[in-house]
Formats: sequence, structure tokens, C-alpha cells
Amino acid sequence: MITQESIEALKARLDIVDVVGSYVELKKTGANFKAPCPFHDEKTASFVVSPSKQIYHCFGCGAGGDSVRFVMEYEKLNYPEALEKLASTYNFSLGYTDKKQVRPHSNLMERVNEWYQKLLLTNNNALAYLKERGIYESSIEKFGIGYAPDSQSTIRFIQEQQFPMPEAINTGVLGADGGRPYARFIERITFPIHSSNGTVVGFGGRTITGHQAKYVNSPETPFFNKSRLLYAYHHAKQDIFKKKEMIVTEGYLDVVMLHQAGFTNAVATLGTALTNEHLPLLRKGEPKIVMAYDGDKAGRAAALKASKLLSATGFSGGVILFGEGLDPADMVKNGEVEELSNLFRKPKPFIEYVLDEILAGYDLRDPKAKESCMQEGIGYLKTLSPLLQEEYKTYLASRLGGLGVSPSLVKITSQTNQTPNKPNVKNDKHKDMWELSLIKTVLEYPQFIDMILDVLDPSLLQFHSYEFTLALQGAFDAPQLMAIRVDEGIAPLKTEGELKAELIPFLRRYYERELKKINLQNSVSFEQKAFLIRKFRGKIDTLKQGELVPFGA
Repeated sequence: MITQESIEALKARLDIVDVVGSYVELKKTGANFKAPCPFHDEKTASFVVSPSKQIYHCFGCGAGGDSVRFVMEYEKLNYPEALEKLASTYNFSLGYTDKKQVRPHSNLMERVNEWYQKLLLTNNNALAYLKERGIYESSIEKFGIGYAPDSQSTIRFIQEQQFPMPEAINTGVLGADGGRPYARFIERITFPIHSSNGTVVGFGGRTITGHQAKYVNSPETPFFNKSRLLYAYHHAKQDIFKKKEMIVTEGYLDVVMLHQAGFTNAVATLGTALTNEHLPLLRKGEPKIVMAYDGDKAGRAAALKASKLLSATGFSGGVILFGEGLDPADMVKNGEVEELSNLFRKPKPFIEYVLDEILAGYDLRDPKAKESCMQEGIGYLKTLSPLLQEEYKTYLASRLGGLGVSPSLVKITSQTNQTPNKPNVKNDKHKDMWELSLIKTVLEYPQFIDMILDVLDPSLLQFHSYEFTLALQGAFDAPQLMAIRVDEGIAPLKTEGELKAELIPFLRRYYERELKKINLQNSVSFEQKAFLIRKFRGKIDTLKQGELVPFGA
């Protein structure tokens, strides 16, 4: 079994926004983050992640918990499996009660990477290639660039280091064909690929001996999903957050050379087009995205697809296309750093790029083609917000034929009347904000519990007595309490003075209601009624003087 001490130490290292954000695209709203819930089908975001509470909660389906619970639910893992997955992802060694089961985090990937780096220093052909591309020794060291030898040498290294062969296969360093192992990277310059926290999770390899595939990547593994990773993100993320801008390129060498020239917010996709799975990583820090792609047919198509995706999901930024066979790496090598800087300052906005690419696909001298072009443009504009639709109607109309096409002809009908989905505590028909505020106070300031229980009973709450009882019982994982904990609209009472100021009018109203009930009752004796009237009037008078009264007295 995994020791409780190591579980608590792992949880202390985890950040709920980082964990959930690696699976789901989160958008910052106030102090929290929101997204459409990954656990049920919904169109509006009711899934909330709270960095201050380190929990998530869906106001729609009630799902909620901490980082471990999220990985369990999303990956369909049991508790120990989720802990081990997170430990491996965050390079953490778990402890086990049974010493025979001790499984420290393997450093196979790191050791292989170090070996590749040493081999590079003795391979003149590989070094000559990197030098010819303009890469400095400092960049080789920074990015951990290495060299993978022939297959048998890699297998022998794995055996000599006493790493289990199945682990080498599962991490993608080796493959297996008919039960026989082989190296996945043979005679290639290697680029280690890291998770966002800096752990080596895979490799990219560039051939220098004429293999059919110029570039190859590690295969998909539990920790390497090329659609969720960006090359050099762990190097670039601090500057991305600082500059509020991310440069996305197509190749490893582009990134290395851009960093070398001072553009340290550059990353690259891993031989794949930008997809929805990249969006959580792109969203972190809410940067402007600059797509720096080749100007050939493939590059333009990739830029078009990315621009549609990014504009439809609310990203700002634009596209830069490099022509005449050049790319960012070439421009850095040629000393054109100032020209690059100017390009990055003025990318073509995503929406304009998409519309221009659509327009370029039609012969606008043909009225029928012009009509088809307009319909395709309208179809794209419908993926944008109503304000942007209205703004770019004029742009589309002007490009279709100048004064010959009126913006009024570009008709975009909204599909639905969308209204914001306001978070609600699940299954609550009423939402008394003062009662919820009191419950949040119990959750966040337990030192006030005795003071509260001295003067009121859970039964006094008209709408949320059940949630109040759960809070007193410490059932913090209950969906009802998670909903209260992450709701920014519910404010706790932070001081004894604030609490007292809110309790007094609440209790006055309660005792005044009770006094009215007593006056209307005929089922009690005159003496009993007189006693209760004096009792409640005395409590009301004390409360009027600004003092609390014990509930049971």
C-alpha cells in the first residue's frame, strides 16, 4: 500500500489548475476557472475549478473533488492508479508500506537522454549538421539535444543500466516486433520532449543518414500525447506568462533558433496540426497566440485550420507565413532578427486570415462563385461571437466586391438565444444568500463554529439546514458543500464583528416570528404562554441592544 505520508506530500505538490488544465481547456473567471464539464454533455460552462480551495465542482451534474479524484474520474482509474499516474507525471517518488513494493519513479527517460547527449559530443556528423544550421553549443546544452546510435547499441545500454525491457518499450524508447526489441530512434539527432513541469516524456528525432522519414516522434504512451504537448513549453512558459504572447512554430529547430535569438516565448507542435487538445496548454496565462508557419501549401492549410480553431474559441493573435523557402530558423541564422521581430509584432489577425483564405479559393469574377464564397464566409462567421460576426460582415462584403456587395447581404442568423448559465447549487429551489454565507463561514473559519452554535441551531435555517449540518459534520467532499466552496458569489463572514452583525438581525427575525406563533397558539396554558412570551421578548430586547443570546437559554 502507498503510505499516507507520501500521499499527502504528493497532494501538496499538485496544483488543481495545472492538473485539470492538462485535460480540459480552462478559462479564468474572477478568482476561479471555468469550462464545460468533461463528465456530462453541456453547452455552457458550469464546471468550476478553485485554485484557492484546490477543488473542482460541476454545478450541473454535481461532480467534484480534488486533483486525485479528477484523474480517477477522467482516466477511469482507481485511487492507487491515479496516485501513481500523478506521481509519474510530476516526477514524485511514492512510498509503500510493503518494502517489496517500493517503486520509486524510474529515471529511464532521463538516463537515456543523458546518454544521447554524451553520444552527440562524439559524433562529428551530427555536430557538423547542428553547426551548419547555426545552433550554438549553449543551445545544444539548454535543449538537451543528443544523438541516438544504431538499434543494438541502445538495447545494450538499456540492459547494462538494468532497466526492465517492458518499461523501455512502454516509454517508447524501444519497440517490439514479434517479441524482439528494437530502438525507435536510430542514427538521429534527438530532441527531448518534456511535460509542462519539465519531466522528459518522449523524444523527437531528425535523421542525418537518409532515413525515409526526416522526423519521427515517440509513440503514444500514458505520458506522451503529442496533441497535448508543445515542444520547449517548460522553457518558454515563464516568458509566455510575462509577455502575454506565445509564438507557435512547426519545428524543433525553429524553436531552438528563436530562443537563441531572444524569442524565448516560442514553442512548436510535435509534427501534428493544432487540435482541441492543445487548447488547455495554449490558454494558460491567456497569451496572444502568434502562428509562425511556412508559406507553402501545407503550411497555409495548417495555419487556416489553426486560425479557425483559435478564433472560434476566443483566442487573440494572428498568423505569420514565411515565403521563399525560409523559416524562422533560417532567418535567425541569416542575422535577420530585427526583421523577425517586426513580423511578430504585426501578424495577420486570425479572422482576417481565414476570410482571406476563403476568398482566395474562389474566382470572384463569377457571380455563382462569389455567392458560394459568401456562404462559406458566413458559415465561418457563425462560429464567432455575435459582436465579431457584426464587425466582420463588412470586412467580408468589402473583399467580395468592394462597393458592389452590401454588408446587408451578409446575413447571419443566430442559431439560438443563448443566455448565460448562472451557477446554482444543485437541487436547491431556494438560494438564501445569508444562509449560504453562514455555511461558507463554517467551512472557511471553523474557529467561529462554537460561537455560532451557542446562539442558533441548524433547524433555524429555512432553506439550507441540510448543508449547514454537513458543514458541521466536516463532510467537505459532499457536492452541496463543494458548490458553496467554489461559488465566488457567496462571501464568508471573516471576522467576529461581521458574524455578530449578521447573526443579530437574523435571530431577531426568528424570535419575532416565534413570538407571533405563541400569541396565536391556544393549545398551551396561560402560564406557559406567558412564560414563553417573557422569554422571547427578553431575547429580542437583548438582541436590540446589540448582544447575542444563547439559543437554549
